Amino acid sequence: MAPVALLFGFTGTRMAATPPTERFTSLKEFFPFYLGEHRNPTSRVLHFIGTALIAVWIVLAVGTRNAMWLWLIPVGGYGFAWVGHAFFERNKPATFKYPLYSLASDFILFWRLLTGRERFRP
Repeated sequence: MAPVALLFGFTGTRMAATPPTERFTSLKEFFPFYLGEHRNPTSRVLHFIGTALIAVWIVLAVGTRNAMWLWLIPVGGYGFAWVGHAFFERNKPATFKYPLYSLASDFILFWRLLTGRERFRP
């Protein structure tokens, strides 16, 4: 399958969540690995809630002109996801090794779950 299809139209069988032997050099390479690390439905729900809360807090910060809402972003962005990884996926978040790819993948997965292109129960 073409790398672009993996990123934007991935509908095939998930790749195994095995640690890469080499560093990923693109989001297109990283995203299938990311999906493999996010198979547990409860973990996906937690990631979805955390990402949704980030959006809510940004809207509140802008709408109320109060930047204090932005202090909650790490709670939503990391707290929910890390609980998902620690207790349900039982793996180490890719954020530590691939922070930008992981962040981008969080938003891609959120959008796919929201639009029905990805399911909470893979």
